[in-house]
Amino acid sequence: MLGLAGCSSSGSSGGGSTSAGAVASGVASSTDTVAASSPTGTQIVISDFTFAPSALTVSPGQTVTVVNHDSSTHTVTAGDKSFDTGDIAPGKSGSFTAPTKPGSYPYICTIHQFMHGTLTVR
Repeated sequence: MLGLAGCSSSGSSGGGSTSAGAVASGVASSTDTVAASSPTGTQIVISDFTFAPSALTVSPGQTVTVVNHDSSTHTVTAGDKSFDTGDIAPGKSGSFTAPTKPGSYPYICTIHQFMHGTLTVR
């Protein structure tokens, strides 16, 4: 299953799970907690200036893919700088590797700082 969220430019991020219907439609509430994994990792989708899911749980060192469905460039950047996708152009994707230390990692889009989410590593 794939989880959705997003403000990112390039890099890897951790994933979560969501219902197959939400994944198939590409729509998930920004308040959903998602912990879905695909063979290559998990996914955060950026749409309407929100990350979907806004809270994602992943395994240490897991790759997270960030897909930008907006018309603006975004990033997914940890508050402690432990991960950063760099700029992700509209219609593009990037990825990041989740930290290896378990914990909670708040993140934002550095371009649109009102966009935020949390990556939990456990």
